[in-house]
Amino acid sequence: MNWLTNFIRPKIKALVRKTDVPENLWDKCPSCTKMIFHRDLEANQRVCPHCGHHLRLKAKRRLELLFDDGTFTCIELPKTATDPLRFRDQKKYSDRLKDARDKTGESDAIVVAHGTIGRLPVVIAAFDFDFMGGSMGIAVGEGLVAAAKLATLQQATLIAIPSSGGARMQEGILSLMQLPRTVIAAEQVKEAGLPFIVILADPTTGGVSASFAMLGDIAIAEPGAVIGFAGARVIEETIREKLPAGFQRSEYLLEHGMVDMVVHRHQLRDTVIRTLKLILQPTPTAEIVPLLKPVADGAAASGPAS
Repeated sequence: MNWLTNFIRPKIKALVRKTDVPENLWDKCPSCTKMIFHRDLEANQRVCPHCGHHLRLKAKRRLELLFDDGTFTCIELPKTATDPLRFRDQKKYSDRLKDARDKTGESDAIVVAHGTIGRLPVVIAAFDFDFMGGSMGIAVGEGLVAAAKLATLQQATLIAIPSSGGARMQEGILSLMQLPRTVIAAEQVKEAGLPFIVILADPTTGGVSASFAMLGDIAIAEPGAVIGFAGARVIEETIREKLPAGFQRSEYLLEHGMVDMVVHRHQLRDTVIRTLKLILQPTPTAEIVPLLKPVADGAAASGPAS
């Protein structure tokens, strides 16, 4: 009986048991609603192969796509108070932080790293929207200040990649204080004669767009990114007018002079390298051919007669 129970029955169950299929093998494009196999989506840098919609990227994945050979060094962010206001809504703010840290594996909504892009030194501060909507609290403000100091110390370009819903409401006025702090950090980089480039990802809204995100020497946006301060619905209800099509999208901002470029994710690294070389290496890479001296009026032109 033990032979039947311990050997034959498990064999039969293994033959008829349904194979468990993970639920996260397919992603649905929020634009065209088509299903995309997760490996194909990752291989395409999370750009929909059907409609070209740019899905959100994790912060470290962005760093891998930008830095040379995908290698970089993350810095440890300064320690900050975990729950300075002891805020609580449906759950404690400290519990929300713990859940976000377990979900993303990051200490907060920003990752700061340094390395090279096109063999030029660069410091990047990238937001992670999965961490409480990329909201900017004390830790994010400290991260941007640390990134600016590191860029100044290394004489490197500072690149900020915001993807945020704005200031973190659970930190109240303390989160709003990060707006002027990040503006000052950006200005310190500029005063040091270093470039400050901002790559606007979806979405860049609220206090983030009202501070450092719109102060870049060069403003690059991803296609279709929502960029603005207040939401479109709030604006419509306030002014009681219908907003134009594509309002607050990166293409609309490009048409109205708010951003310098809208760049597809596949061309983003090459565009950044080209931009950095134009700024930091303005001298031509090829030999300069001298111009011929102009012939004076009435003087015979040199060379064989025709």
